Amino acid sequence: MKKYVKNKNKFTFVDLFAGCGGLSEGFLQSEKFEALAHVEWEKAPVKVLRNRLAQKWDHSEDEALKRVIHFDVQKTDELLNGNWSDESQARYSANNHEEVIKNGINEIIDASVDMVIGGPPCQAYSIAGRAQDKNSMKDDYRNYLFESFVKIVNNLNPKMFVFENVPGMLSAAPGEIPVTERIFDAFKEIGYEILPPEKLKDAVLNSSQFGVPQSRRRVIIVGLNKSWKEQPKLSAVYKSLKEFKTDKVLTTRDAIGKYEHLFPLEESCKISGKNHSHQVVETKLSHHYPRYNNDRDINTFRKWVENNMNKKPMAERIAFYNDLHNKQSKHAKYRNLEWDKPSPTIVAHLHKDGLMFIHPDSKQARSITVREAATLQSFPEDFQFSDSQGTSFKMIGNAVPVTMAKHIAEIVSKFMENN
Repeated sequence: MKKYVKNKNKFTFVDLFAGCGGLSEGFLQSEKFEALAHVEWEKAPVKVLRNRLAQKWDHSEDEALKRVIHFDVQKTDELLNGNWSDESQARYSANNHEEVIKNGINEIIDASVDMVIGGPPCQAYSIAGRAQDKNSMKDDYRNYLFESFVKIVNNLNPKMFVFENVPGMLSAAPGEIPVTERIFDAFKEIGYEILPPEKLKDAVLNSSQFGVPQSRRRVIIVGLNKSWKEQPKLSAVYKSLKEFKTDKVLTTRDAIGKYEHLFPLEESCKISGKNHSHQVVETKLSHHYPRYNNDRDINTFRKWVENNMNKKPMAERIAFYNDLHNKQSKHAKYRNLEWDKPSPTIVAHLHKDGLMFIHPDSKQARSITVREAATLQSFPEDFQFSDSQGTSFKMIGNAVPVTMAKHIAEIVSKFMENN
């Protein structure tokens, strides 16, 4: 790997829980930052992120291989210091092209770190996830992944960090202690200032205000190193984040209205061994083909949109589903996107089904494609995902919207430049 030479005009960052790189992509697009390392545990997003760095961001394949560290962040001490266990080495080097790094992350990070970014998996904090768990996710290990983030920040000693998560985090209380208190105390102990728990509601931002065609509320915790001699005021940072507004709120139509129409076939067919219920259109756009839908779902999607069921009271929506399928459910199973509104939050559940993401054109009678989901998350159209449709939906749903990340990077970089 070529020796890293810092660009004096850019700040450096490390991305933790990097996924396929939504946060990283936004920070790189800002042209204010360059990446030193990205850490991710799941193999599919690691591959996608490495490919992106090589194809878009001028990394050699060897450099991309080393910069994107395929490792479990929970094994924080091993990640930082090396001396990896046999198990860790075996998992890390499972791909024949990977080499075991003996000295930990410091072997990769060969310059000072200005910024650490990342968003630990949110399922334990999600209100929907807690509602479905018999113990409200209080026993879920993911409640405490922030501790790994804290340890790494303490080791790398950046001037700032950006920690992203779901608003449900504000009410989560594993062990009967609010997680926001745990996070505040942990960062205070290592010398970082963040908003106190009672003010974290001011850290909730919506991606639609940042030019993303999606309504996605997220907690953005900015931390400032107290030893930073020219530290800006945290209130000023949040004032800039809260007041930032793009000129136009983008809608579903703005984002995906231009894409090729994909209508149902009269009869489903197999192409290259895969079942298809809709047209396969030749296009330069990758990942733009629908998942297979059976006749019942196609009929339901069409009738749902034609009858404008999104606008109906919940009781009517539930009755519509039950009458159509002879069920006795207490929940509405369907929802369509609406042309003249931002998309609802793109979620990882899309890898299981698309019933809550029906295309707004009733004639197409389908759920959205991988490319449409990615565009609603503001990924560039040249961003390549996995060959697996389900895996792609999952990593897109778990990502931070790229354009939101880009604008956050631009805003926080101004405070770093001025200080």
